[in-house]
Amino acid sequence: NTNTCTATVTVEDNIDPSAVAQDITVQLDASGNATIVAGDIDNGSSDNCGVASTVLDITDFDCTDVGPNTVTMTVTDVNGNTATTTATVTVEDNIDPTAVCQDITVQLDASGNATIVAGDIDNGSSDNCGIASTVLNITDFDCSDVGANSVTMTVTDVNGNTAIATATVTVEDNID
Repeated sequence: NTNTCTATVTVEDNIDPSAVAQDITVQLDASGNATIVAGDIDNGSSDNCGVASTVLDITDFDCTDVGPNTVTMTVTDVNGNTATTTATVTVEDNIDPTAVCQDITVQLDASGNATIVAGDIDNGSSDNCGIASTVLNITDFDCSDVGANSVTMTVTDVNGNTAIATATVTVEDNID
């Protein structure tokens, strides 16, 4: 004797994927930007039935993000189960500023002195994240400096990168 019946067996995947991330360091480009994709921090995420997507909550960085940033990665499997993890994305600005000088001529005053500031010889220095300081190695001149003088300008950006340029400061004494 035999008998048959039909039954419906529902197979479910209720197992979340395994989200595995790694910390990374990224460099800002010349325009002060960096972009990452999920593959940059994914360090072997997996699932028993297959991973459908891996998404990051932050992918674009700029000068305001220099330093450590916490990024959340969400892994979704083919059946809609999700897992999240975080990674630290350290953003660095290692691009030196561009130091641009111009030569100038200064006149000694009635007491035989002349003073310049960085803005007098700076001719459009720039940086991808901004300039913090512009400093000259010589700012004061007197009668002993009449003629051509080499002045070094040091430009430091907001992240500590520096560049140097040199200008000629010609000192003249035209006072009778």
